[in-house]
Amino acid sequence: MIEVLVVEDNPVAADAHRLHVERVAGFRVAGVAHTGRDALRFLGSSTIDLVLLDLVLPDGHGLSVVNAMRAAGNTADVIAVTSARDLAVVRAAVSVGVVQYLLKPFTFAALRDRLVGYARFREQADGEALDQAAVDAALGLLRPGEQALPKGMSQETLALIASALRTAPDGLSATAAAESVGTSRVTARRYLEHLADHTQATRHPRYGAVGRPEVWYRWSAD
Repeated sequence: MIEVLVVEDNPVAADAHRLHVERVAGFRVAGVAHTGRDALRFLGSSTIDLVLLDLVLPDGHGLSVVNAMRAAGNTADVIAVTSARDLAVVRAAVSVGVVQYLLKPFTFAALRDRLVGYARFREQADGEALDQAAVDAALGLLRPGEQALPKGMSQETLALIASALRTAPDGLSATAAAESVGTSRVTARRYLEHLADHTQATRHPRYGAVGRPEVWYRWSAD
């Protein structure tokens, strides 16, 4: 069982994060802290494997908590949970050993994929790697978005479709998405459906003058 500490200053969000974590098999929330000080106190008295850490806390920045953890010899892994989109913060998080970075607001599916990838990483990162491919495979598990695509789909095309959808305020049909990124309508629809199935997009019927309604997709992940 992977023991998790949720660190989040907003009580409603903290409870939501706790419920999300406990829906994933193999994970248990050992505690919830609303400040950095409380988090460090809890870490000093309990065995925690993973910290789900908000970076904006009432008594300081979350990365200060990570620095204090490391200074105290605590090696628990950290998933940063924040609305901060500054890439300098991302780089700083990586430099102190944050294993994943999850932007708010996020869906249960997004958190679940990261937790599942993290659990698999823990399983594989045990013992000695046979070769470079084994090392790459283990680290790749920390990037669940790249691991979960169905056969025949590429991360590059998914990123193009997602970007086109994100920048279309009124949404896109499969035809419009295909024209935007230069692919076939069937391919565009497959990626749009994948985004909708993972709650990153929503489906809306649009009725024309005649015939069946066309499905339009709107970005919803932000």
